[in-house]
Amino acid sequence: MATSIDLRGGGAPTTTRPHPLDNAVWAALDGPHAHLADRVGRAARYPADVYAFAALADPGDPAAWADLLTLVGPGTAVRIKPVDRVPDGWEVTGGGEGVQLAATEAFRTEPEPEAVRLGPDDVPEILDLVARTRPGPFLRRTVELGAYLGIRHRGRLIAMAGERLRLPGWTEISAVCTHPDHRGNGLATQLIRAVGDGIRARGDTPFLHAAVGNTPAIRLYESLGFTLRRRSTIVSVRTPGTSGDFTAF
Repeated sequence: MATSIDLRGGGAPTTTRPHPLDNAVWAALDGPHAHLADRVGRAARYPADVYAFAALADPGDPAAWADLLTLVGPGTAVRIKPVDRVPDGWEVTGGGEGVQLAATEAFRTEPEPEAVRLGPDDVPEILDLVARTRPGPFLRRTVELGAYLGIRHRGRLIAMAGERLRLPGWTEISAVCTHPDHRGNGLATQLIRAVGDGIRARGDTPFLHAAVGNTPAIRLYESLGFTLRRRSTIVSVRTPGTSGDFTAF
């Protein structure tokens, strides 16, 4: 049976504005994560050691791209999503396709008694686990974006998941990973449910991103009650001009 999805995300339906999930990074930087934003006009970015993405209020607006150039400077590498095309003079240096999934009513959440809250002191262990499992970008200060939970075995961090993008009515579940020696025990499911429980407790709706080719993860999320909402293009670009101090953002 198909499960309906409420795309209001805890707020009133919008008829005149794009849905915040359509441009989630911007909605976060312009909303709950505004305190982390480095911003010029209609362009913003996270600190480079928090989340290596910039965002535009409207990727189709040339003025927003001009603001981004002012923000990061010439000859600078930037990652942006979602983007269908870039202006003349901007060099595309890489990219990929991602999928976005949103929780339906079928997604069951519950606390996980074994889970512990992870913080700055746990970052070395987190980065080691991320290096082993490659769940997606995780940097030295990513843990500041929201609540991250982990499960330990004999004192060693073996699984984790947490909150990344937070926008009005919605919070992203991210960094879902399990040490290879402990896979197949349902730890990812337990942590996704536990992180989702905290998100729903404050009235938000969980959502997720995954690489389009990460079929095992997508199947897991769908089995838990998430539904595919959209595909989007991620691009790495270099701003026009040259700089003596090239910065890889």
